[in-house]
Amino acid sequence: MEAHTILFDLDGTLTDPGEGITKSVAYALASFGITVQDRRTLYPFIGPPLVESFMGFYGFTAEQAKQAVEKYREYFSQQGIFENTPYPGIHQALAQLKGQGKRLLLATSKPTVFARQILERFDLLPYFDFVGGSDLEGKRGQKGQVIAYTMEQAGVQRPGAWMVGDRKHDVLGARENGLPCAGVLYGYGSREELEEAGAAALLETVPMCAQFFGGRMTGDAR
Repeated sequence: MEAHTILFDLDGTLTDPGEGITKSVAYALASFGITVQDRRTLYPFIGPPLVESFMGFYGFTAEQAKQAVEKYREYFSQQGIFENTPYPGIHQALAQLKGQGKRLLLATSKPTVFARQILERFDLLPYFDFVGGSDLEGKRGQKGQVIAYTMEQAGVQRPGAWMVGDRKHDVLGARENGLPCAGVLYGYGSREELEEAGAAALLETVPMCAQFFGGRMTGDAR
């Protein structure tokens, strides 16, 4: 089976947002009187929906989590959004896939307005035929909903469509929508996390993404 359409996650897959996201989370937590000594402890926030993470990691109520997201965006929208960098080789990989006629789409839990700004900032937007994300009102809060929305809006046909992401939410969201997911190991999810979620392939490097989808896929990339 040859891939004709590839849906990419953003954070931890195309770009490394570690600094900006953790600083934004720390800023939000500070508004609740919570001090973060080591921002690396906030890495689990990278990828999953923010409301879910504030509730799961800090025991916030749904209302507190909503307030935390609002504080998060105060910092993120002004500074954190660009404390971010594309992974080395991403431009080359996307250009190669695009040149081979692949249809590339973005499916991210990040609000679409922020996702587009990031893609534009790093000259990644031209590679994508559609940018799908959540919205600022909290709709499409789960990854499966984002993927479903992206597929519907872009008219994605199965089979031949794949998801690519670095966290279990990407894998599970893809499965909800009948898509296989290739998990990348250079992001923020572990091999164990991706395997347990049921990733159809594991790609260790950015070039492996281009190699895996650049031809006929007859084997496992593990």
